[in-house]
This record gives sequence, C-alpha cells and structure tokens, in this order.
Amino acid sequence: MYLEEVKTIVIDVLALGAAGQSLDEHSALLGSIPELDSMAVVQLIGALEEHFGFAVDDDEISAETFATLGSLAAFVKHKLTA
Repeated sequence: MYLEEVKTIVIDVLALGAAGQSLDEHSALLGSIPELDSMAVVQLIGALEEHFGFAVDDDEISAETFATLGSLAAFVKHKLTA
C-alpha cells in the first residue's frame, strides 16, 4: 500500500536513480546499499516524517526497520494506522 511511496523516497534520498527502480519489498536495505549509512538513515527518517506527516521517536527505530524495503513500508503503515 505504501510501498511505492516509500520506494520513491528511498530512491530520492539515497540518489539511487534508475538503479533504485529494481527495488521491491524483499530488497535488502541496511548493509546492502552502500549509500544507506547512518547519516542517510537520519535523512530518510526526516523525509518519511515530512512526506507522511508523522513523528518518529529514537526508540522506534531499529535495524529491523531498515532491513528491507518491505519492512520500512510496514513501519510507515504502522505509524499511520497507530
């Protein structure tokens, strides 16, 4: 449901360009995409907060959140339906 929006934000924030179009819900993020370092995680969280209109507390973020594109989209869904 939110997968395509989250994918677009990931591609934009990480400047993946056309290479990012191949990402799907099972695509590994953290540890698999060199552009996704600690600073990029902060930028990505900020972009998600701005786009979807929610706030993320530090204790809500874990490596599992950024494991795959699907897990990140599930996190966004949870934030919007909580």
